[in-house]
Amino acid sequence: MVTEPVNTTLGGARAALRRLAVACALAACALGCGAVLAPAPACALEVQKLTAQPNADAGSDVLGGKETRLTWEFQADKDEALTGFTVTLPQGTEFSTEDARVTILSGEDLMDRTFVKPKYSVDGQTVKATFPKATEAGKYFRLELYHVVFPAHGGSEQLSATYELADGTEKDVANIPALTIKGTSALDQFESFLEEQPWVEAWNSNRFLRLFLNPLIIVSSLPVVFSGFLMALAIVLVAFPLAIPFGFILSLMRISNSRILHGISGFYINIIRGTPAFLQIYIAFFGLPLAGVNIGNYPLGVIVMAMNSAAYLCEIFRAGIQSIPPGQNEAARSLGMNRVQTMLYVIIPQTFRNVLPTLTSEFILLYKDTSLLAAVGVMEIVMYAKTIVATTGSITPYVVAALFYLLVTLPLTRVVSGLENRLAGKTPAKKNSPKGARAKANAADATL
Repeated sequence: MVTEPVNTTLGGARAALRRLAVACALAACALGCGAVLAPAPACALEVQKLTAQPNADAGSDVLGGKETRLTWEFQADKDEALTGFTVTLPQGTEFSTEDARVTILSGEDLMDRTFVKPKYSVDGQTVKATFPKATEAGKYFRLELYHVVFPAHGGSEQLSATYELADGTEKDVANIPALTIKGTSALDQFESFLEEQPWVEAWNSNRFLRLFLNPLIIVSSLPVVFSGFLMALAIVLVAFPLAIPFGFILSLMRISNSRILHGISGFYINIIRGTPAFLQIYIAFFGLPLAGVNIGNYPLGVIVMAMNSAAYLCEIFRAGIQSIPPGQNEAARSLGMNRVQTMLYVIIPQTFRNVLPTLTSEFILLYKDTSLLAAVGVMEIVMYAKTIVATTGSITPYVVAALFYLLVTLPLTRVVSGLENRLAGKTPAKKNSPKGARAKANAADATL
């Protein structure tokens, strides 16, 4: 009674295994047939590398508007024998086939080289290379195109290419990577232009001229030093207006009858004027952080420059106030003005008019003193110039820095001279002026 069910169960298991084996066989056949009937994937030329030689002074950037070298490497399929290819460069790209070179690389490490001398033809932005005869199938090619100048605006530049087989079939090259070109300014293009000039090479052949007045470094350092020029102006244009009221208050304390006010102003002025500004900058920039007071470089530079200038402005204002005749004060008091009104409406206007040339001179001195901030890392004119000098080994950036200082100081010096002449009641002489000659003639007639 027990044996019959067991036999039945074993028979069912065998049947199930047979059905599973048949299903697996059918599936294998289907896969095999599918593999045979399915079309084989199309193989074609494969781009291995597309690069441009870095042409920046430092780094790996490829700059537009400057000459570079284009390198294109591609692997032909094992069944493809090439008779030539074409490459179309981006619109606006300049190039030459004069030194172009096509090389077939072979060997395990692609170290074996066979040079091919194709015939080149150029049509607009397209260069076509035609081989003397069809190459062997499956070769690895390298194209080197020299004297390539991409557009100055830069961007992502896309090339296109085709290749021709021995049977005359022409195919497109797919999956060509784009080249990233960094844009260049008009100043950079002008520098590239100068590099090609024979007179620049002759100029730089002189060691003195190359060290102090290198045209290429002058052009390249101008925008960098200009950034420092803006920083120096930003410091002095904020520090000097802050120093004027501070210095004027100190001058009033200096001439006051209060011994305390007089002593405080005198102590401050003697300390500031009696120590170098360079030392004051060091104390502020290195001493305050040690005391736990952290202030940014720009605001701290403004504060130090303003405090230093205020001590000198104090003496300027004091001298201006004391130069006003005492009769002015007495006349104002006789008109019923009190001491404050006399100072506001009589003394101060005349004081500022008298010290205006000296104030302008102090502004010039303060502007030049901003160069001391380079010692503590403030990125102003001298600091930027120093950075370029360390890179190039030329003194030319310091000469460029001097030009930026003269750009401000020379016009202001003329302004100071004009103000001094006006205050002294002088007018500049006019040479060969028709009006002046007519005036002299009239004076002579009147004398006669």
